[in-house]
Amino acid sequence: MLHLMEPAKRAAELRREIERNNHLYYVLDQPQISDTEWDRMFRELQEIETAHPELRTPDSPTNRVGAKPLSKFEQHRHLVPMLSLDNSFSEAELRSFDERVKKGLGVTGDIEYHAELKFDGGSISLTYIDGLLEVATTRGDGVVGENVTPNAKTVRGIPLRLQKPLPGTIEVRGEVVMFKEHFKWINEKRAARGEQVFANPRSAASGGLRQLDSKLTAERKLNFFAYGLGAVRLERGTRPGSEVSTDEGHEGSPIEGLPNTQNGLLQFLKQQGFAVHPDHAVLPGIEDVVKYVEVARSKRASLPFLIDGAVFKVNRLDQQEELGFSNRGPRWAIAFKYPAEQTFTKLNAVLLQVGRTGVVTPVADLEPVQISGVTVTRATLHNWEDIGRKDVRVGDTVIVQRAGDVIPEVVGPVLDKRIGDPPLPVEPTHCPECGAELIRSPGEVAIKCPNRHCPAQVAAKLGHWASRGAMDIEKLGWKTIERFLELGLLTDIPSIYRLKDRRQEMLELDRMGDLSVDNLLQGIEESKHKPLDRFIFGLGIRFIGDRGAQDLAREFKSLQAFREATYEKLEKIPDVGPRTASELSLWLEEEANQKMISELQELGVKPVEPDKPVSDVFEGKTFVFTGSLDKFTREDAERLVDKLGGKAAGSVSKNTSYVVAGPGAGSKLAKAEQLGVHVLDEDAFLEMVPPELSATLQGK
Repeated sequence: MLHLMEPAKRAAELRREIERNNHLYYVLDQPQISDTEWDRMFRELQEIETAHPELRTPDSPTNRVGAKPLSKFEQHRHLVPMLSLDNSFSEAELRSFDERVKKGLGVTGDIEYHAELKFDGGSISLTYIDGLLEVATTRGDGVVGENVTPNAKTVRGIPLRLQKPLPGTIEVRGEVVMFKEHFKWINEKRAARGEQVFANPRSAASGGLRQLDSKLTAERKLNFFAYGLGAVRLERGTRPGSEVSTDEGHEGSPIEGLPNTQNGLLQFLKQQGFAVHPDHAVLPGIEDVVKYVEVARSKRASLPFLIDGAVFKVNRLDQQEELGFSNRGPRWAIAFKYPAEQTFTKLNAVLLQVGRTGVVTPVADLEPVQISGVTVTRATLHNWEDIGRKDVRVGDTVIVQRAGDVIPEVVGPVLDKRIGDPPLPVEPTHCPECGAELIRSPGEVAIKCPNRHCPAQVAAKLGHWASRGAMDIEKLGWKTIERFLELGLLTDIPSIYRLKDRRQEMLELDRMGDLSVDNLLQGIEESKHKPLDRFIFGLGIRFIGDRGAQDLAREFKSLQAFREATYEKLEKIPDVGPRTASELSLWLEEEANQKMISELQELGVKPVEPDKPVSDVFEGKTFVFTGSLDKFTREDAERLVDKLGGKAAGSVSKNTSYVVAGPGAGSKLAKAEQLGVHVLDEDAFLEMVPPELSATLQGK
């Protein structure tokens, strides 16, 4: 091995120098060498590692150029869920949040907050083990994301090894963004190659994270800003089993080696080698929170990346722990969303769009215009009543904004620029796709096509069924659906599961080889056993979103029980109002819909039902685990509670049934005692668990 000593020593030296200069450039914005010098060192390291492959380390900078393309992304469960923040849009809502925080903490004086920019990119969670990057995951549904580790390694602002590593596992949360100058540069390159340009920096960043070929991710020159921690499990310097958990910050009693404030947490992340944007501040009270909204707003246009608001968090981590979480997200944080940016453009025409439920919506066809970095050519006009109220005419110069910074909408016309007296657009009487006479239900402004076989409705229903939020059928995208509908290969949702009998017909089509057809059929086969809530959501029933579908699956527990639901049963479910109950019960009463579900079952579609409770002791009870747990992990215990029909929560409230406390339990135990919640130790909890499951739990 003596002949390797010199190359090994030089490779180690080059790795240190390259990463040191990466940190100076991407994190501190203080470059000390030229790009030419950096390139020279990088090429030298590549040459050494090519000649001596055994010298290449997992944290080598050469890993940033991309790895072998993947066939698909693996799913990865976050150690701690990546929950969403509640949004606010006014000063009054911020003050209301402040009052809720004070009430939750039982204080009357000012609360110290921490203010940060709300980055507009793609959220990501980075798991480091003993300081080395092991897994990078997208947010996904908040519980399970996609493993995009090879792509994350190409982002120079993400350290492959922490500068001051802690022993154990740590999840770092943050946002991948594309700078405006890089967005302009990459779009110019794509346009020159005749490729479609990206719509905005956010989609370019989040899409870059989901490239199967990480070399394509590297080309996008993405940046990363860290803003918080997920799970922290340290092996030394703290109590065994202690954990801090959160979405955008961190929650839990202070851990030795970690700070006890949100501001200190950002300083800690910066010391570890992460980019932390300097526009964050500790604010002594709500009055300063209100002022910060305007300070950040004034910087919005001049920032090198997009933001869509500001985020405010209770600064003290022990207070974050005491406030805990709701079902949606932390009670100790809130986002302030800025009003959508507006601009002017010309309304060329009013188009008609038929949705999956048959609603016919007017859509504005616009002269292309940029709003918040997005090229907008279409915008919603909501409904015909709204068009009349706003007095919008074809040919008008109109005000356009991105509602919630996402959906473009026409605010109204600029009357001073109207030429002549053009007529108001006329409300259609017949479906633009199938010609059926349109109807309007009593008390509604929407007009609908009643023809369930309308081609536009069928296409929209198939697209929704195959979408990621529903049955997630890989390779069955909109273009394929439209093509198959045209050729008669698809006619309705059940026809998707008959495609396996038409394999030869598909193989005879252009751009449909053996591999693409087999991948499509495999995706269809895998979709037969998606969770019940995804199946319900995929049916595309009006007013039933993904959260509503989860509530229904949890309530009825089986597809058969869901099919037999009545209006009376539905109305009693929390968060299901009379309108939704009426729409769903009418849908279930329709013979054609029940026939479709039966047909799907005959074709092998069997949605996975939620785990049924096997213990009356747990059903309907809420458990909170705190302190050091020696006989089982917190995650395993929480999963078992869910399986037995109970609910695992992250914070203690008057609705908590039991708190399971180990050594070192802090504020959660104190709050349980204050509220009179029943407290158990590990042994008492295990006595409640069925014996066969208790042994399995402790064996993990």
